[in-house]
Amino acid sequence: MTDPRQDLWEKNALWWQENFTQGVDPEYEEQIIPLLERHLDQAHKVLDIGTGDGQLTRVIKSYQSSHYNPQNLIIGIDPTDTLLKRASSLDNKINYVRGLAELLPFVDASFDTAIACLVFEHIDYFEEAILEISRVLEPGGSFLFFLNHPIMQSPGSGWIEDHILQENYFRIGPYLESSSIVEEVDKGIFIPFIHRPISLYVNALINSNLRIDSMQEPPPPVGFINKAFEYNNVDKIPRLLFIKATKLKI
Repeated sequence: MTDPRQDLWEKNALWWQENFTQGVDPEYEEQIIPLLERHLDQAHKVLDIGTGDGQLTRVIKSYQSSHYNPQNLIIGIDPTDTLLKRASSLDNKINYVRGLAELLPFVDASFDTAIACLVFEHIDYFEEAILEISRVLEPGGSFLFFLNHPIMQSPGSGWIEDHILQENYFRIGPYLESSSIVEEVDKGIFIPFIHRPISLYVNALINSNLRIDSMQEPPPPVGFINKAFEYNNVDKIPRLLFIKATKLKI
């Protein structure tokens, strides 16, 4: 039996490529990629979970090319065949594997760095996925965890133009309730999203022997605000949550 949620990703893979990769998305270019690059020190054996078309693996490859180490390795894993084919076409020297975050096909302690970027909002079994990431990380290894900020993902959250009160404001929905929806993110483009409060992710990291070293909630980047004029008035509300965690030595 096919997974209808995964079918949506296969169907809408081209939309993702056109809108979020190859330099067209200011949130990736001005915020996510610079954040990643600042935390790649000692990243020699890297796993990119939910790699999509390999946008971040190519960033990592560029970093490693200027920081040679005989252990250098990059693997991207994703369940979406269409995106993996695109990733391989863009760079066939990077290793790509089809698979699920909650069932990683690697032996224990295979990597010193794991990355998940804007992926867990689409994963049903998130606790199992975090346990798997911890398992494949070597002790002392880093997990670089990027999320659409859960405040933005709360059901019913969004920009409100109140013509009665003549006010514009950002409304936050029922943040503490986990929920799963299929959202029309563009005309005819439907993508599954799962909202969870931050505490669920934090506790899953703790329970998976991953120590949180830092957490950042950066404001929306300038390029995004320039493209989305309505966010001019809510530039103090974060769209991104970044957590760096370390696999503890037992």
